Amino acid sequence: MNLPKTYSYKEIEEKWYDWWQKKGYFRANPENVLSGRKKPFVVMMPPPNVTGKIHMGHVLDNTIQDIAVRFRRMQGYEVLWQPGTDHAGIATQNKVERELAKEGKTRFDLGREEFLRRVWEWKEKYGNIIVNQLKRLGVSADWSRARFTMDPDYYEAVITAFVELYRAGLIYRNLYLINWCPRCGTTLADDEVEYREVEGRLWYIRYPLADGSGELVVATTRPETYLGDTAVAVNPDDDRYKHLIGKKVRLPLVDWIRRGSLPDGKEVEVSPEIPIIADRRVDKEFGTGAVKVTPAHDPTDFEIGNEHNLPRVIVMDTQARMNENAGPFEGMDRYEARKKIVELLREEGYLVKEEEHRHSVGHCYRCGTVIEPYLSEQWFLNLRHFAPDAIEVVKRDQVRIIPERGKKIYFNWMENVRDWPISRQIWWGHRIPVYYGPDGRMFVAKTYEEALEEARKYYGEEVQLRQDEDVLDTWFSSALWPFATLGWPKNTPELRAFFPTHLLVTGWDILFFWVARMIVMSLFFMKREPFRVVYLHGLVRDELRRKMSKSLGNSPDPLELFDKYSVDGVRMGLMLIAPEGQDIIFSEKRMETGRNYANKLWNIGRFVLTNIEGIQFDSSYLEDVENLRLEDRWILHHLARLVEEVTGGLENHEYNAVARNLYDFTWSRFADWYIEAIKTREDRDRAFSIAAFVLDRILRLHHPFMPFITEEIYQHLPTKDAESIMVSQWPEALSYDFPGDVEKFEFLMDVIKQVREIKGIFRISPRKPVRLLIDTSKSKEHLALTVKENMRLMKHLARVELVDETETIVKGSGTVILPGFAAYVPLEGVDVEAERGRLEREYSSLKKHVENLRKRLSDENFLRKAPAHVVEAQKEKLRDMEEKLLKIEEALKSL
Repeated sequence: MNLPKTYSYKEIEEKWYDWWQKKGYFRANPENVLSGRKKPFVVMMPPPNVTGKIHMGHVLDNTIQDIAVRFRRMQGYEVLWQPGTDHAGIATQNKVERELAKEGKTRFDLGREEFLRRVWEWKEKYGNIIVNQLKRLGVSADWSRARFTMDPDYYEAVITAFVELYRAGLIYRNLYLINWCPRCGTTLADDEVEYREVEGRLWYIRYPLADGSGELVVATTRPETYLGDTAVAVNPDDDRYKHLIGKKVRLPLVDWIRRGSLPDGKEVEVSPEIPIIADRRVDKEFGTGAVKVTPAHDPTDFEIGNEHNLPRVIVMDTQARMNENAGPFEGMDRYEARKKIVELLREEGYLVKEEEHRHSVGHCYRCGTVIEPYLSEQWFLNLRHFAPDAIEVVKRDQVRIIPERGKKIYFNWMENVRDWPISRQIWWGHRIPVYYGPDGRMFVAKTYEEALEEARKYYGEEVQLRQDEDVLDTWFSSALWPFATLGWPKNTPELRAFFPTHLLVTGWDILFFWVARMIVMSLFFMKREPFRVVYLHGLVRDELRRKMSKSLGNSPDPLELFDKYSVDGVRMGLMLIAPEGQDIIFSEKRMETGRNYANKLWNIGRFVLTNIEGIQFDSSYLEDVENLRLEDRWILHHLARLVEEVTGGLENHEYNAVARNLYDFTWSRFADWYIEAIKTREDRDRAFSIAAFVLDRILRLHHPFMPFITEEIYQHLPTKDAESIMVSQWPEALSYDFPGDVEKFEFLMDVIKQVREIKGIFRISPRKPVRLLIDTSKSKEHLALTVKENMRLMKHLARVELVDETETIVKGSGTVILPGFAAYVPLEGVDVEAERGRLEREYSSLKKHVENLRKRLSDENFLRKAPAHVVEAQKEKLRDMEEKLLKIEEALKSL
């Protein structure tokens, strides 16, 4: 039964993970559900990007999922944790294109077919790195069912979804102003754009009235786009400009005809003279109250242009370089053109002034490049059609969002949702199944052959079709994840057994990217919700509350943390600082706390197992309630509450609260008090049989959080009921209920703690025996009796050799004061005068520190500038100092 002295976690982690996989414990069998033998519990792993490596967000996300599935597995559910990876269209293509750039090539040099072959080659070489790293974390997913969003079956599901949505009239193609990333060369959905506050400038430009009667000054943050202006707009209620509505202005410096198109698609020539129009969307307080309207380069201007039938003039290409409509600025980068245009406007007297202006600018969420609003023909999914049903399932709690505040955010997004541009101008991904005939007629079909069959009805046998060049947005394919991974569109046993799923765990930041879209797709294709609970956890941030990223260098490598603190230590350390639904302030010190806790659990297990050896283990002692000692009743009572709290907490997804309960019970109650209390027991068989039972339950309750160490210790227990703790029975509710005995024992604990404090303050050796004199004039009889009846515990835990009574204050003593109880510890052998002097000096010095710290914490300048974690650390330091001051004050009074 003996455990090694040292917890060699690296060896143990590898050993047990391999064994669990060989035993098939992670595998789910749909027949167990379909036959009624077991209830299902299904979790869909958010598929990490195939390009990725594990980061702290993955550690948090997958630890929570692993806790949930290990808990349900032990409860007897047929658990499916469905893993997989996402092809990550833009990110993966960027990786391969960077490799090609080293060879001096682009994807266009290779052609589509050869480029895709290179991407698959890259994926086979690097694509499984993150999977192996997740296994290192202890992830107990059914890897035999791992899916990749570009697998043939999954590809078929994506194409089927597109075709069915198109035929239902919910997918359409349109010319629209989209978010374009010049670096990635593709469109982005609205929620893929990250808005950042930046320090910019506001330029005020004179636009001469065409009739020569004056001028109009407009303010803009983007002077380079004025080359695409097709109107100037003012608010119809703005008295300053009412007389100008209907007149025209002339664009400064522009003396060439530009080519554009009207909202109906008709091509037109656009002169430098443009109208002044009235529109209520114009903010009278911004700039001068007159704004330039560039329908092809600004979302609001696009809407204004549609309403007023304004031409759309595109002045940039897809690389954000000025095009032929930009006249002499053609070929310039947008920022180069801005600089040149501002210089010329200044030289020609058209620039009135410029000023600093802080404003929000959209950036690509992938590469950080500033987004360019771009007029482009794209494929769209009509999300507004789905919004009412998607809102209703959350309102009715058919899909429960945790924390509750996530609902409000979800509703706000769904109520204001815009159509989703689902096409992407890249090659890696699910190619849009639209085929074009010689005259541009479209045929939407699952395969080329199906499209060709339809096309021959129009063109005859010899027709050739061309497939759309674009691919579908990665989020489109991952929106099908809850059912496409189970075999849809086929009616598979997995789909019948495991859909809908039960729990989705993900970060709050992809509530719109992914969660909402899965709900939409599931309601359309499966006619019901995809999951019952969505648990939104926070993001992992550094101590300055910054989001962790490689560019900031503030993101630790989880694998290095595993090597340093053990996987169990990192998992538990992280869960101890992960309040439900809130962002997590990461600290490596907390990982150290997790490792220390794992070592403590190891030492507890080792101590109990060592003491079990050589005794007669007997579980019947637990039923012999009458002969349980006070400490036995106390620990069993709290164990019963722990089982109840942990089970309820996990069912309610209170992972952080459960972790703290486990930590407090195991370290404080079981290790510090119960184990210490039984070390000198004469009835060792009874004491350590109970200790083994408690340890067994502790290990099972810990297993979802700390799978490796719990398996290792469990294998040595005489109480084990299965070949692995992973498939052992979850602790059932215990009937131990001894509130009176708990009150007695915890009173004794308080007395013992105060005796220990007195020894510490007066520098008396912890092992030195002392006397305890109970003040009968201030103590209730039943409390005094409790102390006297438990001399065994007092002697062993506080080194109190004698308990006596007194009716007066005993000077020169340490004082024990509790509600309804007072006692004294005579300071025999202590130089009282010398001790008083030492304590007074310590008190004086400490008081100065307290005053300085209070002054610092009342300084508004410090509170405003210092990082939050620094302020909190100072407050905690002050609390500790103030508590110590009170103890010294009490000590001085007792002298």
